Amino acid sequence: MGLRGTEIAHDPGRSSFERMYARVLGAPANGLRIRLRRVLPQTEGSYDQILDAGCGGGVFSLELAKQHPEGQVLGVELEQSLVDRANVVARESGLPNCRFERGDVTKLDFDAQFDLVVSVDNFEHVEDDVTAMRQLYSALRPGGRLVVHVPGHDRRWPVFAKHVNFDVPGHVRPGYHVADLVQKLADAGFRVDDSQYTYGFIETLTNNISYAITGAGQRRKGLYALVFPFLLVVSYFGQWAKPKWGAGVLAVADRPLEPAESPPAASCAS
Repeated sequence: MGLRGTEIAHDPGRSSFERMYARVLGAPANGLRIRLRRVLPQTEGSYDQILDAGCGGGVFSLELAKQHPEGQVLGVELEQSLVDRANVVARESGLPNCRFERGDVTKLDFDAQFDLVVSVDNFEHVEDDVTAMRQLYSALRPGGRLVVHVPGHDRRWPVFAKHVNFDVPGHVRPGYHVADLVQKLADAGFRVDDSQYTYGFIETLTNNISYAITGAGQRRKGLYALVFPFLLVVSYFGQWAKPKWGAGVLAVADRPLEPAESPPAASCAS
């Protein structure tokens, strides 16, 4: 299956047990591993400059740095403590092509600098998400690729019933329908090449078990450590599903080589 996120074994903010666990099984977060399997295949190719916007703890940035050793990866995150820890992890993992900076995705200061921009489960935290999308548009070079993943508006809960997605602390909206995300990306100036739901039945079932244990937080770590290997194996077999609707949305877009008649201005919140 391939272990992802073993680098967090160098994270100074984690306990000795958590670091040992990560060495053996990789990043111990079922939802994160599902998103890694869905998103990383969309970033295949050759890119010199890569931006992970709203990178959190930096697992995606580190994976991108390994996948693209010829490129330079920059992870941008609002929380300084996460930035500091991620830079330690990158250094201790021997990934000199990966670095992290503090930044707000609604106030980025990049001008056509990146060939690939990745944003994973970030826009649901941003009130003015279209402004954030326009910032990513400005950061991307004409012809460059954008890969976005966000929570879906609905999910199966507990097994078959359809409910609005979980109310997670820090989210300003439960998620997106595919059509909503595609329209907002278009409003920001992007040309959307592909879009689909993620988190099919198997992935959602395992993720629901994760939520039932952790509450989308750090609860019951011991129990989760026991259950996680089972969730990891089962969810692996759901990665090829193409659900008609699901608890995640994935979109791949590009910044057109020819600008629109009225290209969107990258506005910054005051």
